[in-house]
Amino acid sequence: MSMDTAIQTGQFASLPNGIRLHYASAGEKGRPLLLFVHGFPEFWYEWEAQLKEFGLDYFAVAPDLRGFNLSDMPADVGAYKARHIVDDLRLLAAHLGYDKFVLVAHDWGGAIAWNLAIALPHLLHKLVIINSPHPYLFMKALATDPAQKEASGYMNWLRAEGSEQALAKDGFALMEGILSGMGRSPTPWLAGDVRAKYHECWSRGIAGGVNYYRASPLHPPTGDHPGPLNLQLDPEDFRVRVPTRVIWGESDIALPRTLADGLEDFVDDLQVVRIPEGSHWIVHEQPERINRLIRGFLSD
Repeated sequence: MSMDTAIQTGQFASLPNGIRLHYASAGEKGRPLLLFVHGFPEFWYEWEAQLKEFGLDYFAVAPDLRGFNLSDMPADVGAYKARHIVDDLRLLAAHLGYDKFVLVAHDWGGAIAWNLAIALPHLLHKLVIINSPHPYLFMKALATDPAQKEASGYMNWLRAEGSEQALAKDGFALMEGILSGMGRSPTPWLAGDVRAKYHECWSRGIAGGVNYYRASPLHPPTGDHPGPLNLQLDPEDFRVRVPTRVIWGESDIALPRTLADGLEDFVDDLQVVRIPEGSHWIVHEQPERINRLIRGFLSD
């Protein structure tokens, strides 16, 4: 498809749980809903290319998650537990007039999306996950795999007091480092106008985004915080009964390709597409390819 659709920004949904979310959209309400959910340290703009593409024939919506950009930023760390973010997405869809939708998500958005698919499968037609591990497999890797514990060491740094101040220092130098460090190469997409948009987002506050890490039990175990070692979980409680496509950039430093192994034990209807040269930021690196993969899955 050759023509792009216009993106509408500056839209807000005041949800019954007291949270106000900002969202961007493309396409006409009434068409099937495609909900795009970003990760850390991003915002709705991660999905610009997808909104333009899928606004042609869907109602494509990308919210700023709570704690990010123009959405509400609760001060309480407990407000960032996964179940509250799942609730935000459920209520946002209802606010938009939908009782079922397709969910596309990356990174922390993917963590929330896995949880939503497990707990509320009746809400989803299909699920697309990009570089975000299934919660049970991630918990197991953090507890038992030394390579994963090392790769995820940054999570404990982010959980520590004052990490948001450190990330903001020197014009968000460390924040930009996250965007280059989780891939194996520099981030040519983070330049010019795009870089300015990210800095504008971060300048509104980054404590909310960091609080996702603080609120989660999934982090490498430490003396003070055993993390996943404390969890006694039944794998069957983590089954996904929604048709799912997982796209994995295999050059992701923090979330290695092994995290996509074993997914077939948890997902009834699964396709995994591996992109060897793709980093954690594959959505930015190869937007047209991501669009083609999503469109192929939607038309199956």
